[in-house]
Amino acid sequence: MSLKLTSLFYAFLFLFQMGFPGSAKASTLHPYHVGSVEINYNSKSKTFEITGRFFLDDLEDGLSKKYGKPFHFNDSKYRSQLNEALKAYCSEYLKLKVNTRFVQVNYIGYEEDQESVNIYLESLPVEDPRKVEAAVSFLYNLFDDQINIVHIIVNGKRKSEKLTYPNRYLYQQF
Repeated sequence: MSLKLTSLFYAFLFLFQMGFPGSAKASTLHPYHVGSVEINYNSKSKTFEITGRFFLDDLEDGLSKKYGKPFHFNDSKYRSQLNEALKAYCSEYLKLKVNTRFVQVNYIGYEEDQESVNIYLESLPVEDPRKVEAAVSFLYNLFDDQINIVHIIVNGKRKSEKLTYPNRYLYQQF
């Protein structure tokens, strides 16, 4: 085999081992560590409805690292352990302040997809949110390149910001 063909062969072999786009391994070795958090004010209930979306494997690894034991989303025997761990994890890695006062945020539950997990939270009622501050640091305990895209929606007005580790604070005025 010529030197060019040998080099090309090893280049393709390397790409497949590392997760060539479209290969089965690419979904488990995603090169970016990104999550999203939507903080949406519901004017009827006067609460903030919060949804966090994260890669399933990243969240499993983050919880395992934090609590020192394995977690598996696609295994029903872990459901109660996951609920307990996510409740504690969310209370530590998400804080919400509205009009200069901290607001309690309660864990509602989670829903899993094949490759992602949605986490649902809800705040206690808040009147007339004008200033919204959030501290969002999901998966910062696992990745030093984690990006969390945060959307805050109040009365139909959407403001978004990208938080990149170690930055965790954002402030929006409505």
